[in-house]
Amino acid sequence: MRQCTALTLLPPPDHLITLAAPDHRPEPGHILCELATHHPGDHATMLWDEGGQAGGAVWARWNTHRARLMPLPWCLALDPRKEACELFADHPSPHSWDITDPTHEAITNDLARQHPHLFPGTPEIAERTEEEDGS
Repeated sequence: MRQCTALTLLPPPDHLITLAAPDHRPEPGHILCELATHHPGDHATMLWDEGGQAGGAVWARWNTHRARLMPLPWCLALDPRKEACELFADHPSPHSWDITDPTHEAITNDLARQHPHLFPGTPEIAERTEEEDGS
């Protein structure tokens, strides 16, 4: 499943603006949703990991009306290779290993087309790229 492409401009928190020198005010930045397309509820992106603390990570959750920062525990699911899901507990979409970033996929496809020798054993990438391009 593809990654949601929703994005928003997140202003810096008020406490950072207050602490910053007038000539070094933090700027707003764009954030991109990490959940799968067509997920229910708010969009979400991880801002920073809490370094193993009970909170897990700080996530930005947003919708058309508001954005908020919140600490959320990590999802405890493991894939068959024993790699952890990279989303928060009780996330509303498939686990991270089932979500494909369309930008990453486009870059990989372009590299595979330009440099097939770098992608041995993955002919499906080059074939899929040719089908998408109509080649």
